[in-house]
Amino acid sequence: MPIFAWTIFLSAFLLFMVQPIIAKQILPWFGGAPAVWNSCMIFFQTLLLAGYAYSEWSTRKLSPRRQALLHCTLLIISLAFLPIIASLDWKPLANEDPVWRILSLLTATIGLPYFLLASTGPLIQSCYVRCHGGDGVYRLFALSNFGSLLALLAFPLAIESVLNTHLQAVTWSVAYGVFMVLCGASVLLAASPRAVHGVSPEESDITAPPSLGAQSLWLTLSALGTVMLMSVTNHITQNIASIPLLWLAPLTLYLCSFIVSFEGRYQRWQFLWPLLLLLPAMAWGLQTDNGILSIEIAIPLYCAGLFVACTFFHGELAAKKPSPQHLARFYLMVSLGGALGGIFVGVVAPRIFSAYYELPIVLMAGGLVTMFLLYQSAKKPDVAQADTPPVTSNETLSAGITPSLHRSVMVVAALYATVTTGWYLYQYETDYLGRRTLRMERNFFGALRVQDNKVGSERVRNFVHGVILHGQQSLNPEHRQNPTTYFTQTSGIGRTFKGLDGAAPLRVGVIGLGAGTLASYGRRHDVMRFYEINPQVIDVAHKQFSFLADSAGATEVVLGDARLSMAREPAQRYDILVVDAFSSDSIPIHLITLEAIDVFLKHVKPDGVMAFHVTNRYLDLKSVLALLAQARGLTALSIYDDGSSSPLAYSSSWVLLAKNPEVLKKIPLEGEPEKINIPEGLKVWTDDFSNVFEVLKL
Repeated sequence: MPIFAWTIFLSAFLLFMVQPIIAKQILPWFGGAPAVWNSCMIFFQTLLLAGYAYSEWSTRKLSPRRQALLHCTLLIISLAFLPIIASLDWKPLANEDPVWRILSLLTATIGLPYFLLASTGPLIQSCYVRCHGGDGVYRLFALSNFGSLLALLAFPLAIESVLNTHLQAVTWSVAYGVFMVLCGASVLLAASPRAVHGVSPEESDITAPPSLGAQSLWLTLSALGTVMLMSVTNHITQNIASIPLLWLAPLTLYLCSFIVSFEGRYQRWQFLWPLLLLLPAMAWGLQTDNGILSIEIAIPLYCAGLFVACTFFHGELAAKKPSPQHLARFYLMVSLGGALGGIFVGVVAPRIFSAYYELPIVLMAGGLVTMFLLYQSAKKPDVAQADTPPVTSNETLSAGITPSLHRSVMVVAALYATVTTGWYLYQYETDYLGRRTLRMERNFFGALRVQDNKVGSERVRNFVHGVILHGQQSLNPEHRQNPTTYFTQTSGIGRTFKGLDGAAPLRVGVIGLGAGTLASYGRRHDVMRFYEINPQVIDVAHKQFSFLADSAGATEVVLGDARLSMAREPAQRYDILVVDAFSSDSIPIHLITLEAIDVFLKHVKPDGVMAFHVTNRYLDLKSVLALLAQARGLTALSIYDDGSSSPLAYSSSWVLLAKNPEVLKKIPLEGEPEKINIPEGLKVWTDDFSNVFEVLKL
C-alpha cells in the first residue's frame, strides 16, 4: 500500500502546486486581470474532468496490462513538457482576445503532465483494489485532499517567499519526475498477474452498476460543494473584507471537509442540526445592517457555514459511494459536478446575474437538498438511522422519542430552515440590493453598484465595488466638481497637482478610472488620459458621474490593461502618472514590479512624477515602492492625509517617485516628509518574484 499512498499524495500535492506556479508566470503577460485567473481555472477544471474520464474509460475498457502500457507511455511522453516554463513566444499580440491564447499556452506548457496528475487519484485507487481489495480504498481520497491542502498552504507561506517563478517551475519539474517513477511502478505492480487480489469477475456480477438516480445525486452533491466554496469566497473577499489571501480560509475548510468525510468520520446527525441553523444565519447576514455585517461576525459565520455545509454535502457523498469496482465512475461524476459548479460560478453567473446571487441560490438549494435527503431516509428506515445519535432502546423509549418521530421533527426543522432562508434572501434582494441602487452590473472583473446616499447634509452618489468605494460625487451643483474621498486637495495627489500647477499645460496619465474623480483637476489645455480595464467602469463614469464631462481639460479613456497598453504605445511624456490600483484585495502586483516601473519611466518626463495610491489596511506597499525607487535611482516621497479636510474626504496614503529630486521639493507639505521604513530582508519585487506576506501589516 505505501507506493499507492505516496503516488496519490504526491500527485495531489503537485496538482495544486502547479496552478499558482504557472499562473504567476503568465499573469504579467496578460495584464494581471481577474479574467486571467478565470481562464486558468477553466483550463484546470476541464483537464481534471478529462483526467477522471480517462481513468474511468481505461479502467472499464482496458485490461490491467494494456492500461499500464498506455499510462506508462503517456508518462514518458510527458517528459517533453519539462521543465514547465512558458515560452516567450506565447506573449499576447495587441488587440486580441487573450482567453484562447491562455488556454493554448497552458495546453502547450503543462497540458499532458496536468492531465496525468488529474487522472492519478481514481486510477491508482483502482490499482489498489486489484492488489489489496476494496477495504479502505476511499481513505486514499482523503489522503489526496490532504496532499492538496499541504500544497495550498505551502505555496504562499513558504515556497513563494524562497523561490522565484523560474526555480519554482524547475523544482516542480524535478518532483514530477519522482511522481512518474512512483506512478509507473504502481500501474505495473497492479498489472502483474499475481497482484490481482481485488474484485473477481464472479463478484463483479453481484454488484449492479450505479443507477442514473444515484449518479445524479453524486453530481448534485459535488456541484453544491463547489458552488458553496466559490460563492462564499466571492462574498467574504468582495463584500466583507479586502484582506489579502482571505480566499485561503474557505479553500482550506473545503479540503478539510473532504478529509473528514472520506476518512469515515462523518455522521449525519452531527452536522445536520448545525446546518439547519447556519443556512438561515448566512441568509440573515446578507441583508442585516444594510448588508454590511461586522467583519468579526461575518467571517466566522460564513467560514463555519461553509465547512458545515460542505462536510454535509461531501459526507452524504461518501455515505453513498458505490462498491470499489465502480469507484472510477463515482469519481467521474464527482469531478463533473465540481466542473459544472465551477463553470456556473465562474462563467455563467457573471453573464446572467447583476450581483453575486450564487450564494443565495446555493443556500436555498442546500435547504431543499437537505429536505430531499431526509425524505429519502424516511422512505428507507434502515438507512435513516444515521439521522439520529446512537442511543439505547431504553433511552429512546424513556424520552418518548422514537426514530420515526425524530425523523419527522428533523423534516419539519429542515422545512422551517429552508423557508426562513428564503425569507431573508427576499429581504436581501428587495431591501439591500434594491434600495437606493441606481445601477448594478457584473462581469469578470466583479460586481459594481451605483447608489445615492447622504453624508451629513450632503447628498452624494457612490460608486462601489464589493466593499471598496471607487468614487464619490456630491449631488450639490455647487460642489459637484470638488474632488472627494482619497483625491481631495490635501491628499498626496492633490498636493502633487498643486505643486506642479504652473503656467504650462499638464499631460496626466491615470491608471484606474473609477468615477473619473481626478478629471476635476484638469485645467484648460491640460490632457487627462485614463487607462481602465473594465468596460463597465467606463460606461458608469460617463453616464452616472459628471467628472469627465465637466472637466476643463481634455479627457481620453483607453480600454485595456494599463501596463500592456503603455508597453505598446509611444512615449506619452506625462508630467504626472497616477497609479491608482492598490486599494482592494486583488492587488495587481504586475503594476508594482521593477519591470512595471521601467514601463512607466518610458512615459514620464525627466521632471515628471509617478504618484502611487497605496491606501490599504492590510499591506505596507510604501516599503515595496521605496525599494523599487532605490533599484532605479529614483527619489521617493510618502504623503499621508488624515481625511479631516471635509466630510467627503477619506484618509489616504500616497507615494511619489521622481527621477529629479528637485521636483518633489515643489510639493507643498505640512511638516516634515514621512519616512518610509523598509523591513530587513525585503526583496525587490519583479515579474519573477513577489510575496505579499513580506509586507503584511501584522
